[in-house]
Amino acid sequence: MTAHHGTLDEALERLHSTGPEFHGYLSNHGPMAVEALARHGQGRGVHRWLDTYTTQLEDVPGAREAVTDANWREALGDRRRVTDWTGHFARAVAERPWREVLAEWWPRLLPGIAGAATHPAIRVGHIVRTLLAEEETEPRIAELAHALGYWAARHTTLPVSVAPGGTTAPDDALDALPRVADQRTSALGGLAQLPDTPGWQAAAEAVRAPRDPDAARAQLTALVQAATHRYADHGHGDGVMLVHAATAPNAILRTLPALPRPLWAPSFAVAWAASAALTSVYGTADALPPLRTGPLTPEEVFQRAAAHGDAHAIKLTDTALDVATWTPDGDDRALTAALRSLELIEPGV
Repeated sequence: MTAHHGTLDEALERLHSTGPEFHGYLSNHGPMAVEALARHGQGRGVHRWLDTYTTQLEDVPGAREAVTDANWREALGDRRRVTDWTGHFARAVAERPWREVLAEWWPRLLPGIAGAATHPAIRVGHIVRTLLAEEETEPRIAELAHALGYWAARHTTLPVSVAPGGTTAPDDALDALPRVADQRTSALGGLAQLPDTPGWQAAAEAVRAPRDPDAARAQLTALVQAATHRYADHGHGDGVMLVHAATAPNAILRTLPALPRPLWAPSFAVAWAASAALTSVYGTADALPPLRTGPLTPEEVFQRAAAHGDAHAIKLTDTALDVATWTPDGDDRALTAALRSLELIEPGV
């Protein structure tokens, strides 16, 4: 095992003694951030970052009652049962291949993407990326159980159902979305306004419908790129929350290779609905002035994010680096979005 492998596994083991939330409702971003830091060559700083970050975290909540094949439906979306859910998935991945468990539960969990501001889905995407690309170590399999358990406990459906059926590309579709009337509210308060926002349903469903699994993957890739680019100009609507308009669909995109192909198109539809919802709740009409940065490599941009230290900035930069690899000559606009997050989000961990 390389130093990179050892660092990530040690970090995950440290984090598994902490709960998935703290201060009542804030998500524990540790597992997502350390996976990104380790992946992008910042492994040396992982434990130092954790030393600071973990000071605000809380212990794992107490267990209540085992989640079983017979009672899981009544436990779905019950945040008090998060440790019960983690135990359920820990048993499942001990008995069966993790991909099999993921494929079984994906259709059940996916509609609940809005739970905890999409953080559980993002957490799943981070660890699936590592499981697909690297060794399937015990701490990583355990992290998948924690991530799936968190998603199940915080399962929350959007108040709108979106069936893509138009011809509009994701970037134009994001631009066309109307904004909710009252943006000075909570995330759930903003989402609750979507059904009554004039024109929202039609604008959301105007996005192109994928004709097959490969088209769904292409659409999802285009959505991640569009949401990342949009952050560069419109991230000031809410510097933290608009990060998720890009990172949530990217988490779904990262998970696709581990899923049966028939699940790809439904995955795009839900990812699009979540990204569109966040854009309408937090987006702005006015664009920021261009950010003058000078030439920077992706590695230099991620180094800046690591030094900045905020988990949301690290995660958006991680997604921006993904986007930058999709274009042969790189993607300066994606890197600009990452740098914009360093400007809009308070430094720290």
